[in-house]
Amino acid sequence: MKIIRNAVFGLFLVLGQFAYAQTYQGGLIDKTIALVGNEIITISQLESEVQMMMAQGMISGRSNIRCEILENMLTQKLFLTQARLDSLTVNLDQVESELSSRIDNAVASLGGEKAVEDYFKKPLHKLKNDWREILSDQSLTQQMQQKVMQSAGSMTPSDVERFYKKVDKDSLPIISTQYKLSQIVLYPVKEQAAMAVKERLLEFRNRILNGERFSTLATIYSQDPGSAGRGGELRMAPKSMYWPAFSDAAMALKPGQISQIVETPDGFHLIQMIEKSGDMFNARHILLKPEYTSEDRAKAFKTLDSLKSKILSDSLTFELAARIHSQDPKSAVSGGLMADEGTGSIYFEKDQLKPADYAVLKDMQPGDISAPLESLDNEGRGNTIYKIIKLEEIVPSHTANIKDDFNIIQNIADNRKQTEAIDAFIKEKQKNNLIIIDDMFKKCDFEKEGWIK
Repeated sequence: MKIIRNAVFGLFLVLGQFAYAQTYQGGLIDKTIALVGNEIITISQLESEVQMMMAQGMISGRSNIRCEILENMLTQKLFLTQARLDSLTVNLDQVESELSSRIDNAVASLGGEKAVEDYFKKPLHKLKNDWREILSDQSLTQQMQQKVMQSAGSMTPSDVERFYKKVDKDSLPIISTQYKLSQIVLYPVKEQAAMAVKERLLEFRNRILNGERFSTLATIYSQDPGSAGRGGELRMAPKSMYWPAFSDAAMALKPGQISQIVETPDGFHLIQMIEKSGDMFNARHILLKPEYTSEDRAKAFKTLDSLKSKILSDSLTFELAARIHSQDPKSAVSGGLMADEGTGSIYFEKDQLKPADYAVLKDMQPGDISAPLESLDNEGRGNTIYKIIKLEEIVPSHTANIKDDFNIIQNIADNRKQTEAIDAFIKEKQKNNLIIIDDMFKKCDFEKEGWIK
């Protein structure tokens, strides 16, 4: 269950960029270890990257990690130097958005603005200036990398065919078994289930007002697994981390007060304010989600069974039935045909399908229509839906080939061409830029030649 909208995945990057470096042999704390044009790299910057990778569990078994990271930083400096020469401009809106997100993540994870200042030993306004500078450099670096890749251009169909003829077929990916599906979806009637949940929460609210502990009820009944074990406590976080309806209701409370029922995409909540500080708050909540009855399920299944019978008797096509009756707007407009929301692909591998869908699909043949089943929607919130599925096509597992997987082969060819453009750029800029690397890193076994001169 996700109450918090923005994940805290960026925190370790923030922490890594500014943590002090570990002490090197002889008591060395910091020094410049590389120069690329006018750009410098220090030990503290290198060690901050090491810390970030340690936090993400990416270092285990890699003895050459500092050399790997240093080479990556050297490469970034080449792109940054060229970006400045090409007069590329920083995307200020993107930088400020990313800065705001990272500040919120740091504050939420460390427990408040003062905790952030204590951790980094800097006032928050100075940290913001430091982080803004780093994010600005990242913006220029990414733009320059994109510019170099775009200069490589895209492969034409004939280029892709020539690439496929020459490429080692063993280097091509194995495509897992894929399924092409259509569906007709019905949502359960929400009003009755929602009313039952609201009545339950009103009961809880009255019990709390009459002396029962909010935390006890949250532990027993809340359907938020992330907070129920803490008596419903969410911990201090910025209000921007929550759904607007949730944060607005919470911020309107005084410490100890209990909210009315609040609806968000996750379900229905009772909220108890613990403490507020500026735009941050810590609160408890009880989450309940609508639960549908066997009667709701039976009604939906009866409708779906009727549609299936009409389709099998040829009085109605599956495509037309989906357009008229399916309550999933994204697939209904295409006659029920399912498509991946990220890529637009109409082919799904097993791991991309809902478990309930695959459980019936695995025993079907192309052209078969499933019995009605209960599944979950694609919104990531675990909402119940009822559906029938038509298996349109099965594509067996195979090595990617140009006939069946042209787009995949084209992407591989384009990526190969872009990688070659990046490599050529680095090689050229190594020759044309002053690059000095400290003696303590000159024995590094860099992946690319040309760094040590």
